Amino acid sequence: MPEASSNQAQTEDPGRVATVPRERQEERTHTRALDPYQVILHNDEVNSMDHVVRSLLRSVPGLNTKKAVDIMMEAHNTGRAQVIVCPLELAELVRERLESCGLTATIEQA
Repeated sequence: MPEASSNQAQTEDPGRVATVPRERQEERTHTRALDPYQVILHNDEVNSMDHVVRSLLRSVPGLNTKKAVDIMMEAHNTGRAQVIVCPLELAELVRERLESCGLTATIEQA
């Protein structure tokens, strides 16, 4: 049997599982990494408000004091606050920095 029809028979065989070409897998992975994610700060009863603001300023690139205070107050009043929306790699870095300061933070898809 010619090779082209052999490959065709394999993809049409209902017992076989089709695989995604590597290029498409890499494209999906690359796209997911650039999808927007949000870092969420969770309120706790341990850290002072000053510590939370200082930690936000140290952990989040480009954050100003007013925005850090707003984030801290939202977390304090509602239990959680959105810190930043960004690609996954930066979200992971910000979350790790916040956690290293003793804060509780999570990542969610935006």
